[in-house]
Amino acid sequence: MLDNLPRGTICIEDIEMGMMRYVQKVVTDKDIEMFAEVSTDCNPVHLDDDYAQDTIFEGRIAHGMLTAGLVSAVIGEQLPGHGTIYMSQNLKFLAPVRPGDLVRAEVEVTGIEVDRRRVKLDCRCMVDGKKVLIGEAMVMAPSRKFD
Repeated sequence: MLDNLPRGTICIEDIEMGMMRYVQKVVTDKDIEMFAEVSTDCNPVHLDDDYAQDTIFEGRIAHGMLTAGLVSAVIGEQLPGHGTIYMSQNLKFLAPVRPGDLVRAEVEVTGIEVDRRRVKLDCRCMVDGKKVLIGEAMVMAPSRKFD
């Protein structure tokens, strides 16, 4: 995985509007197979070439939640990072991600409530500059005061 900053923690006291972090990852056949095993979602559109050819996607696609997991990686590892607690997440899937696609997952700070340690984040994933996932997350950020 490639990212723009080291992993760790940004405490609520240091978070600023407009801060953005990302990770990039090529989604592999192995990723899809492992996600199917862990999640128990073995839908053949993800795993069976012949089956998937006869779908609207005309080929295998990655699980949507595998793509969404890259957003979680940015939130849990970079912004805010270690110690962050998810409060909510909404997602809209705009296009399929296929094996071999390089996905760039980004989060950007759009709201901060320092007293409640809440951070609102715009979330998006892109393949070749095209958005494949959009959404918004609310998280509880770590604080130097309490953590």
